[in-house]
Amino acid sequence: MAAAAVSVANGSKKENKRAGGVDWPSNPMVTPLLTDLYQFTMAYAYWKAGKHQERAVFDLYFRRNPFGGEYTVFAGLEECIKLIANFRFTEDDISFIRSSLPPSCEVGFFDYLRNIDCSDVELYAISEGFVVFPKIPLVRIEGPVAVVQLLETALVNLINYASLVATNAARHRFVAGKSKLLIEYGLRRAQGPDGGVGASKYCYMGGFDATSNVTAGKLYGIPLRGTLSHAFVSSFLRSHILGGIFFETNRSELAAFTSYALAFPKNFVALVDTYDVMKSGIPNFCAVALALNDLGYKALGIRLDSGDLAYLSRESRLIFQAIEKELRVPNFGKVTITASNDLNEETIDALNKQGHEVDLFGIGTHLVTCYAQPALGVVFKLVEINNQPRIKISEDISKVSIPCKKRCYRLYGKEGYPLVDIMTRENEPPPKVGERILCRHPFTESKRAYVVPQRVEELMKCFWPGRSGKDREELLPIKQIREQCMKQLEQMRPDHMRRLNPTPYKVSVSAKLYDFIHSLWLNEAPVGELQ
Repeated sequence: MAAAAVSVANGSKKENKRAGGVDWPSNPMVTPLLTDLYQFTMAYAYWKAGKHQERAVFDLYFRRNPFGGEYTVFAGLEECIKLIANFRFTEDDISFIRSSLPPSCEVGFFDYLRNIDCSDVELYAISEGFVVFPKIPLVRIEGPVAVVQLLETALVNLINYASLVATNAARHRFVAGKSKLLIEYGLRRAQGPDGGVGASKYCYMGGFDATSNVTAGKLYGIPLRGTLSHAFVSSFLRSHILGGIFFETNRSELAAFTSYALAFPKNFVALVDTYDVMKSGIPNFCAVALALNDLGYKALGIRLDSGDLAYLSRESRLIFQAIEKELRVPNFGKVTITASNDLNEETIDALNKQGHEVDLFGIGTHLVTCYAQPALGVVFKLVEINNQPRIKISEDISKVSIPCKKRCYRLYGKEGYPLVDIMTRENEPPPKVGERILCRHPFTESKRAYVVPQRVEELMKCFWPGRSGKDREELLPIKQIREQCMKQLEQMRPDHMRRLNPTPYKVSVSAKLYDFIHSLWLNEAPVGELQ
């Protein structure tokens, strides 16, 4: 039975790939069943009421930037498109859904599920890798209300973690600086294999240079980097052959380095803190590296995984430079120094302030688990149904939704920096270069400013047109998304990017949309009566 179900599912995947030209999601668990049960109970209630085909518009966005910062990197869009392109229930899916719902559900509903896909759905989104801000829709999805609700949980899931970890990676890149190499080492500490592979992908997108994760390297073409562990070094016993060469150093460590260098003479990196960095690790590395040099090879460098990284990196560099000068070994003073050991933004910032000689940072736990903040808080809100705008009202102003179908623009100033993101109603004329536009805070009357943009960029593009016949934006390869992300981050104003007390980026609405929001708000809010 299970084998038959797999066969059916695989057959469906192949057919859908031919029909839509889009691969199946990278993770086999990303299927139409990756949702909450209440999405099916609502879908049944929509169907029972005859509302399931009503045209609905939903916005997917977040309310607050993560990690105490003032920007977010948008990621996860490609997997959303793959899900939508291949959204079909198998017979096995239908059977399971039927067994999970109350027996009173009518048979016709399951026939309905059997025939639905996303051909009547349209998806508009900001490009993956863009810097984004609260309240601005990352994704706008339009379609039959029951179908779009069935997509909700999966879309939120696919974007929440991807954007969170890409932002975390971008923040580590920012504090490390452009000149340093960053390697993601987080697989062993990630939340399962899914979190580990996803983290590798989105850390690379956010600015990391490589990963230790072999699966991610195979799936996404991310460069792989890795050396050796303390277990390899400590597995070697004292060598009689090498005995007597060094008096104070650990001779088993020297044997381990020699063995590793024999295996990888062109890629020799030594982990030098198994016993004592300055008394053993560095002298043993230098001995092996100099021997390699005599044989026509060049050692790549060392890795520090404990201790005072700033001090040890500086002292190691001085020794390497002295050897280059005194023994006339070209470029020995420039061998790469890698640092690891539970690094995060704060420790890298502290190393920068102390002064260090680290060339490459290997970062794992704090990066892939997003230790400083576990979730982005993405939400999915109905903003229009049957061409009628809808609003979600709350006593907490941050939870009030911005109604109706909208267009979103980024306005740039004279210095080339983005000044403000603005939302308008769909039928409003777009902002024009050189023309003054009033930008208003969505909810605070006194917060407003005129802007004369020097460049206007529309943010949302059509990534899934359904049957509409509209042009479809192509999905970029991950390396191009990474380049796009780096360009986006570089063009942001420095005060928005800094770690401490960053300046909030302005997100606004047009004057017409502001008036409409507050008019609808007053119209929908209950009126109290005092006795």
